[in-house]
Amino acid sequence: MTTVEICVSDVPTALVAEAAGADRLELCADLGQGGTTPSLGTVGVALRTLRRVGVRVMVRPRGGDFRVSEIEEQVMLADIEAIRGLPNPHGLEVGVVVGAVTAAGGLDLGVLRRLIEAAGPLPVTVHKAFDEVGDQLRAIEELIDLGADAVLTSGGAPTALAGAPRIAALRQRAGDRLRVIAGGGIRSHNVRQVLAETGAREVHLRAPVRRDGREATDGTEVRRVVEATRARAEQLRDVVGGAGLHPVDQSAEA
Repeated sequence: MTTVEICVSDVPTALVAEAAGADRLELCADLGQGGTTPSLGTVGVALRTLRRVGVRVMVRPRGGDFRVSEIEEQVMLADIEAIRGLPNPHGLEVGVVVGAVTAAGGLDLGVLRRLIEAAGPLPVTVHKAFDEVGDQLRAIEELIDLGADAVLTSGGAPTALAGAPRIAALRQRAGDRLRVIAGGGIRSHNVRQVLAETGAREVHLRAPVRRDGREATDGTEVRRVVEATRARAEQLRDVVGGAGLHPVDQSAEA
């Protein structure tokens, strides 16, 4: 089964995405800047009102580049501590999303190590700052060593389709040690092609629509993406069954 993660900017859009069938949400503020840390109030109300989806909270104190100063790191550590302390009455799977790179174009391993340690039991996704790293295959090994749970990437390309060969290589390198989430330009009309060319088992996207002069989440588009991924999963099951293959062989096709 493919996991569909939708990036949302507030509680109303989160509720729309959940109702449309999303499996997980990335909760951010200021999507115009690529996503920053949402308010604690937003996160707290989301955890009270959502019922089943996983939630990943963006921890990024500002827009712009992905270099993290000492003060910004302190802010991020404080935000992670605060998120960990929020009530989670419905037992949702809650995690955080972080990223940090150096001026030389590598992962900032010191900052990432401290952020991941601060997250404790919360799963940590490294966001698309990863796409600024030159040697991504080496960086995958570094993230595994740090204990990250997942990485979001377009394979260093403008879109997941353009970066499909790299995403496939990253998935092969990571194996079951790190989840590789494909993201970048994914929509209902191309999600099946992305899955076929990358082998990804998880996809990340926004489904924006303008309503009342502001950006909202298009529940219809989310539903179409979910339906497209489910249809492909059923097609693969039919292929596997028809060929008499054991279900584990499906991973080579996914």
